[in-house]
Amino acid sequence: MNLLSREELKTLIEKPEGGSVSIYMPTHRVFPETKQDPIRFKNLLREAEERLKQGGLRSPEAKKLLKPAKAQIRNGLFWQYQSDGLAVFISSQGLFHYRLPVKFDELLVVTDRFHIKPLLPLFSNDGRFFVLALSQNDVRFFHCTRYSANEVELKGVPRSLNEALKYDDPEKQLQFHTRTPSATGGRAAMFHGQGVGTDDAKNNILRYFQQVDGGLRNILREERAPLVFAGVDYLLPIYKEANSYPHLIELGIAGNPEELKTEELHEQAWRIVEPYFFRKQQEAMAQYKQLAGSERASNSLKAIALGAYDGRVDILFVAVGIQIWGFFDLETRTVHLHPNVEPGDEDLLDFAAVHTFLNGGTVYAVKPAGVPGEGSLAAVFRY
Repeated sequence: MNLLSREELKTLIEKPEGGSVSIYMPTHRVFPETKQDPIRFKNLLREAEERLKQGGLRSPEAKKLLKPAKAQIRNGLFWQYQSDGLAVFISSQGLFHYRLPVKFDELLVVTDRFHIKPLLPLFSNDGRFFVLALSQNDVRFFHCTRYSANEVELKGVPRSLNEALKYDDPEKQLQFHTRTPSATGGRAAMFHGQGVGTDDAKNNILRYFQQVDGGLRNILREERAPLVFAGVDYLLPIYKEANSYPHLIELGIAGNPEELKTEELHEQAWRIVEPYFFRKQQEAMAQYKQLAGSERASNSLKAIALGAYDGRVDILFVAVGIQIWGFFDLETRTVHLHPNVEPGDEDLLDFAAVHTFLNGGTVYAVKPAGVPGEGSLAAVFRY
């Protein structure tokens, strides 16, 4: 699985290229279902080539553009290690692909920029959250959706308290591993590192957690998805002290995470974040209904497209699985709609979602029935 960050999504959005190909398709994790995935991909690339030629690209140029993607058709390892869905983006700048825990509907879009609306559920509602399973002996970090949990490889992060302190302050390490009961309470020593006192032990753990937090910053930069901490009770307040990520959930998973399987961590974490996701979307829905009929809310595509471009959209509900073709004329600031896709068109629902996202608004990409009011999108304006 590839972890798609907000920063990477912005990079995809900000790569306007003539002849940009966006492919979404469901994939499978186990044999023999995996055998059908490269066949589906091959057919989509064949259709993409035809659309590129219809858009004015000469056949040799279309073949050259798609060549890196076609090379993956026979790459057995590529198809062996898929997630639930595959998103592929092809332009003259290269091939970008993401194995993601989302069961995409099959979709091919060939326009002047990448089509990103199907990715947006990963960034809102029941899309994404993170789990940090942390003990003195182990660190695991998971990228999760409602239906899946995938461990993310951590680089530059100490794997244990001992490892953290070894590089932090090696001259002061005692590295004791005693099981001798202490004089006061009969408990075995729990901490490895300088000193035996409670303050020293806590400081060691705090320094360890600060290193973990520092390593996570590269992954969580610009993220807004909630983070759930899993660890024994006395570690959570220490991690909160070390934490710099503003979306750490107050409630954690109590207990030794080393004793929990990935599935158990995911199940307990979802119980914690589900009310958070539901509450946020319900609050947004209530705000739209309260403002409906005023200048602060609209379900007009033309008004919302213009507002999104100007950075006025604070909350956007937009339907997935639907495209409305046309274009936004930057000079005249007008929206042109077409019943069928024409050269130079783009999905205007995607246009509204992209510009809302880029301007810091919240996008809820939902099934058509989840859009309030009538229509395929609804917005709350900042002003």
